[in-house]
Amino acid sequence: MNPDRLDRGRALLSKVPEVTACFWVVKVLCTTVGESAADFLTVNLGFGLGGTSAVTGILLLVVLAWQFRATRYLPALYWSTVALVSVFGTLVTDNLTDRAGVPLETSTVVFAGLLAATFVAWYAVERTLSIHSVRTPRREAFYWLAILVTFALGTATGDLMAEVLGLGYLTAGPIVAGLIAVIAVGWRAGLHPVLAFWLVYVLTRPLGASLGDYLSQPVELGGLGLGATVTSAIFGVGIVGILVGLSVTKADSTPRAREPETRGGLWQAVAVVAIVLALGTTGYYLRTSALRDAAAAAAVGAPPSARLGDLSSFRVITQDTLDRLDTGDQAGATTRVGDLETAWDQAQGRLKPRDSAAWTDLDGKVDAVLGELRAGSPDQGAEQAALRTLLGALG
Repeated sequence: MNPDRLDRGRALLSKVPEVTACFWVVKVLCTTVGESAADFLTVNLGFGLGGTSAVTGILLLVVLAWQFRATRYLPALYWSTVALVSVFGTLVTDNLTDRAGVPLETSTVVFAGLLAATFVAWYAVERTLSIHSVRTPRREAFYWLAILVTFALGTATGDLMAEVLGLGYLTAGPIVAGLIAVIAVGWRAGLHPVLAFWLVYVLTRPLGASLGDYLSQPVELGGLGLGATVTSAIFGVGIVGILVGLSVTKADSTPRAREPETRGGLWQAVAVVAIVLALGTTGYYLRTSALRDAAAAAAVGAPPSARLGDLSSFRVITQDTLDRLDTGDQAGATTRVGDLETAWDQAQGRLKPRDSAAWTDLDGKVDAVLGELRAGSPDQGAEQAALRTLLGALG
């Protein structure tokens, strides 16, 4: 059946919002909530990575079913779907990194390839990649598949910059914001709007993640220490407030699905991809070379753990946990050790490639600490011994 004929028969309106300033604000907020909500469910509520992935996956399927059944753009439904895709896309990358041990470099390359394949298939079938043309079930399926892959790719890229390349939240965020500004200027100067849109869509994922991590992570890890709960609540309230306003004003609703008027974006896409590959590969090589040289210089005459680089943030958390335990604050020590688990898991992609043997040794000692402090009947002596052993190994 011809999808255009089906579209005319059902008189569907556009299923996606108009791209306005509010669109990008809510997109970044949803991305930030996706990052902090994943941490909240995984760590604070104790669902674990597998449990959180299952719960959010089921919720995403339910909301997607409602989204496909809708005949027009509904702000609350659409952005609820985006938020869940953000959480699930984050978890896809986290599962590959933390559970399967896939390097972030590999994840970045694989998801970039999947996104390119999605766009090629989408264009081959529909002859357009414009979001303004999302008015049939098939086009909507391509659209949401592309959205999911952009979130997974953005997560891998952002983590690669912040963790493996050691740039941190305060550095990675402004770099991504600068790239978005360059694309915006390029769009004004004639860059194809569809190409500009998807480039910015990918980049807003690491931008929002950097913002969320900066707000939620402990101070000793470079964050503000608000925690996943407070961060999720702040941005959740912001999203609800904007959506209420959009539901009233209809400022982001399109009157009728329409095709883009501009053409000739293929050569621009090829040129942009070539530039990104050249700059990305060069920057990655220079940064990793500098990190290896610095780690090698610091490791001269030092214990094996020194080959992993700066471990001071883990020492701070471990010492703080031990101090609380020494004063009899078992509950506080158990809570604090959760920060150690989160920080260690997030740093795996950055630390393990430097020296797998040293990382594995420390990972075992971290697991021993977690096991002792979370035992059904904690033994304070055993807890203290495990913490002191870890402190010694950290250097």
